[in-house]
Amino acid sequence: MTPGRPVPPPLARPLPDLTSDSPTPGPRIAAAYGATASDSGLVPLTVARRAPKEDDVEIAIEFCGLCHSDVHATRGEWGNQDYPLVPGHEIVGRVSRVGSAVEDFTVGELVGVGCLVDSCRECDSCLDGLEQYCENGMTGTYGSKDRRNGDATTQGGYASLIVVDRRYVLHVPESLDPAAAAPLLCAGITTYSPLRHFDVEEGDVVGVVGLGGLGHMAVKLAKAMGADVKVFTTSGSKIAAARELGADEVILSRDEAAMNAANRSIDVIIDTVAAPHDLNPYFRTLRVDGALFQLGLPSEDMPPVNPGALIRRRIAYAGSMIGGIAETQEMLDFCAEHGVTSEVEVVRADQLNEAYDRMVAGEVKYRFVLDTSTLGTPSERADA
Repeated sequence: MTPGRPVPPPLARPLPDLTSDSPTPGPRIAAAYGATASDSGLVPLTVARRAPKEDDVEIAIEFCGLCHSDVHATRGEWGNQDYPLVPGHEIVGRVSRVGSAVEDFTVGELVGVGCLVDSCRECDSCLDGLEQYCENGMTGTYGSKDRRNGDATTQGGYASLIVVDRRYVLHVPESLDPAAAAPLLCAGITTYSPLRHFDVEEGDVVGVVGLGGLGHMAVKLAKAMGADVKVFTTSGSKIAAARELGADEVILSRDEAAMNAANRSIDVIIDTVAAPHDLNPYFRTLRVDGALFQLGLPSEDMPPVNPGALIRRRIAYAGSMIGGIAETQEMLDFCAEHGVTSEVEVVRADQLNEAYDRMVAGEVKYRFVLDTSTLGTPSERADA
């Protein structure tokens, strides 16, 4: 974590008042920050959270990571967007209420919610534990139609509370720092999933393209799996940072001699760059039966891939998106076992717009995390 940014201890904050005159407590109003239009920036809001249904878990959110996709969504850069919109899908907090049928979560337990809060639960992908690839469309943590709550739009984790079906809630090991664990729910699982899919183990060589929020997690996770890690970067200024994260070698991708020296040296590459870039030089660094997993999603067309580069070494070019619930739980347990968390800078609610601008400029090492204790209370919201 970034020095000089104090993080409250896990049990420092009281849970919401759970007393009620009614045997079935009703919905709650949560303090939040979100966008009211594509050009509004993030402003104080309130959001209604339903009373927990029998399978629901209500979570008092403590920390929520800031993802670059939050910026795209709130600024309307991915097409038409319903507003108001409360972003946030890297959520860590403590259980404050549970539904009558919930037996696997208890009040006060540290839990997390990632990028999805529902899926059809019936298609082959869902039945295989691949809810992220739900054939009928997963329900995102924010900005999606809530298939079990009428036509409501899901609202995310830049808020004091959230209510989620227990099937999509994760147990967060108490040994993990809750602020530094929040980005694991997106950046962590997004990089863990392809590494596990390729069965990375001790002795394998993993290449990582890009050293941002995703890239730094790929380095940490691959090292924890026992791999040798080579980081590709266009910037000499990132060499020291890559080595601090555990990289065994750093290759300047603009250095033709360095790229030639890396020929046929890598088993799998995790490409985290979200800007258009030529993949063909990276294919040449892969061994026979190697694979390149594309995680970054450029908004413009990529340079064409030379099929010959794939054919000559039976190379696979694949994509990957977050992970299912079971795999995400596996990732959290793995991180607890190996002491892996994200490098974070904790910010207040009134710093969110500045943090967005810094993310776009690449001025963060490596993830921002919102301290939700700085949101205030619903009574303090202008629209409460």
